[in-house]
Amino acid sequence: MDWHTSQWPLAGSPDRISGIELNQICDVADLAREDPDVIKLWIGEGDLPTPDFIREAAVTSLAAGQTRYTYSHGVPALREALDRYHRRHWRVEIGADRFSVTAGGVQAIMQAFQAVLNPGDEVIVPVPAWPNLLEIVRILGGKVVPVNYRLTDGGGFRLDLDDVLAAVTPRTRVIAINSPSNPTGWIMPRDQMRQVLDFARSRGIWIVSDEVYAHFTYDGTIAPSFLELAAPTDRLIVTNTFSKNWCMTGWRIGWLVYPAGMSTIFDNLSQYNTTSVATFIQYAAIAALDQGDDFIKALVARSAKGREIICSALDNLSNVQVFWPEGTFYFFFSVHGMNSAYDMARRILCEASVGVAPGSAFGQGGEAYLRVCFAVDPNLIQEGANRLVDFLRKAA
Repeated sequence: MDWHTSQWPLAGSPDRISGIELNQICDVADLAREDPDVIKLWIGEGDLPTPDFIREAAVTSLAAGQTRYTYSHGVPALREALDRYHRRHWRVEIGADRFSVTAGGVQAIMQAFQAVLNPGDEVIVPVPAWPNLLEIVRILGGKVVPVNYRLTDGGGFRLDLDDVLAAVTPRTRVIAINSPSNPTGWIMPRDQMRQVLDFARSRGIWIVSDEVYAHFTYDGTIAPSFLELAAPTDRLIVTNTFSKNWCMTGWRIGWLVYPAGMSTIFDNLSQYNTTSVATFIQYAAIAALDQGDDFIKALVARSAKGREIICSALDNLSNVQVFWPEGTFYFFFSVHGMNSAYDMARRILCEASVGVAPGSAFGQGGEAYLRVCFAVDPNLIQEGANRLVDFLRKAA
């Protein structure tokens, strides 16, 4: 048998693997990642380098020879720093023994679902949603049950809890929440969190809460967390990452908070997924947590400028519906008459030299939208906005 034929890998893979959806965001980005003339607003990351104090902590750790295997859960000093960080920002007492360090936020979500999902279980997901979340559920043999956001009269997104509860069946295992939401920018109010938590308790349903963008809000507050409401034994797993707050996307380190009593499960999952995260990276992460609050504030203020520029510019177009995001650093907008978000994103790339993400990448309900990341230099956002306005006026 010719092991190098193109047909063998596809034919030999389980359906849940061979059926993984193409990541349209990366597919569009791969067309022009190295093109210096393209304004790249497609991927969810800022354009600043990792701060010096974090890089210096990594160099110091390397110089000290901290390059060997370490605890699967993460070095104790990092777990203690995570505990301090949560206490400082949300006034919650978690305890260092309920944190597990992961190889990025996506790996935190993977481990969360590995811990609770059986093949055939249903996961309720508000949509549009980050494609990685949707595909992780499918990779593990679960079934995504999409619940569409509704539009508010004021031009925004909201989640109707009646829609969520109506989607629950005897097969429902998890309600997955991403707040602030990528791509919509919606933030779940604290009273909705309380209602979801109470309902989940009554039905024995898990909540997996991705709270990556909690600092990126534009009303001067931090987004609420399920951790503020939950008991240590509630069926709640909260995932997070160092990527967004501290410009550490390439470092691949995140964390999750698990219920009391699940330490061995997540220790094993870390051991058999990644063994451990690189030790010197973990010491850089400690510096991020303990010294990085001022950097986060500056980054959010910078993103607020980008939000104002891009939303205001497109708000004046008759063929564009603008939804000002409450949180995250994404702008999700609708273009009237657009038949294919994927084709439109490619057109914008080719004709306007602006990289945007097609809304169809985010599953059901995203087909009529495009997404841009505004966590970049405001001058770059202004130029990108100018190019988009020129293109969309011609496309009207």
